[in-house]
Amino acid sequence: MSRKKKSQIRAEFRKSYDGRKRKTDYTRETNDGEESLHDLAGGERVSGKGRLTRKRTVSGAVDGDGDSGFQVELSVDAERCIRGRVLKVFGLTSLVRTERGDFSCDIRGLLKSLATDLQNTVVAGDHVMVLPNDASERQQPEGTIVRIEPRRNGLGRTSRGKHQIIVANVDLVLIVASAAEPDLKPNLVDRFLLSIEKERIQPIIVINKLDLVDPAGFVSIVGTWGQLGYPVLQVSATTGLGIDRLRHLLAGRDSVVTGQSGVGKSSLLNAIQPGLHRRVAEVSEENQKGRHTTTTAELIPLEIGGHLIDTPGIRSMQLWDVSENEVEGWFRDFRPFVHRCRFPDCTHTHEETCAVKNAVADGMIDLRRYDSYCQIRSDL
Repeated sequence: MSRKKKSQIRAEFRKSYDGRKRKTDYTRETNDGEESLHDLAGGERVSGKGRLTRKRTVSGAVDGDGDSGFQVELSVDAERCIRGRVLKVFGLTSLVRTERGDFSCDIRGLLKSLATDLQNTVVAGDHVMVLPNDASERQQPEGTIVRIEPRRNGLGRTSRGKHQIIVANVDLVLIVASAAEPDLKPNLVDRFLLSIEKERIQPIIVINKLDLVDPAGFVSIVGTWGQLGYPVLQVSATTGLGIDRLRHLLAGRDSVVTGQSGVGKSSLLNAIQPGLHRRVAEVSEENQKGRHTTTTAELIPLEIGGHLIDTPGIRSMQLWDVSENEVEGWFRDFRPFVHRCRFPDCTHTHEETCAVKNAVADGMIDLRRYDSYCQIRSDL
């Protein structure tokens, strides 16, 4: 992380920072009498440091790496604040765990006003500084999140033109898919792999509901991911198959569980740590789609050490900050062949002389992986 210098700096804010409307009653004021004309403003400053500017001077440091999602790390009174970690965000309120217990916190207005591409100001897993509300007489202590520490990483996607970070500061991402009900979607798994590798987080592919099918049918795709260096676990939350091994991998680490609705993420959490009683629901028999039982990301402390973050089901994974020309670089199986293409700007889609397409034809690149590449590139 780059070194930060505390100073008074100019920070950019959202467009809605100053909602003041322009005055439209100049005519009425001039008709009140000539004696008041000398009190009227002769002009209005719309640039620089006027009221209409989107920049303000704040006390803080420039976050050169931008890991926190903000370009400014605001200064706070460290003696009055306590450090904590966000367990859950619901609406405008966040549940933060600190050394003094759990606090129900709102967010400092200055944080919400800073200009950023992020859809969420605070997410589960964030390390924050909390200013306690000593006047609160409620059973649940209250406070205000006054600063978000720089994020080590974050699992996110594009949502409504913004960067939606789902969770932050994790060591592992469990990409949960199901062998049946709903069927395995290799393309969605590949999208997760691309997004996770971009954030330099270790992925683990978990294929659940193995008790519903013949495992021999998944040897090919499991072998493809395994040869690329991605760990693949075949488990069953119902029978307990593979749960002990999964529990061993999670011990002492901060992990997030993600995947589409209905693959059994909540059931896996209940199997990993009995007593959680996470709500589960059956998959729809009509369309084989899961029902949302988890509505917001939540960080859950584990008895074996570390944390597990449950997330809502995702039916589409739109990648953030990835151009179509970058996709090939995140496909490990493409790398040995890309430099052999005839054209340096080869897209590996329509060109006649393409080493990647030849590798697919020769069986050196799995056809399903190539289809994932073409679909991702097309969507971008």
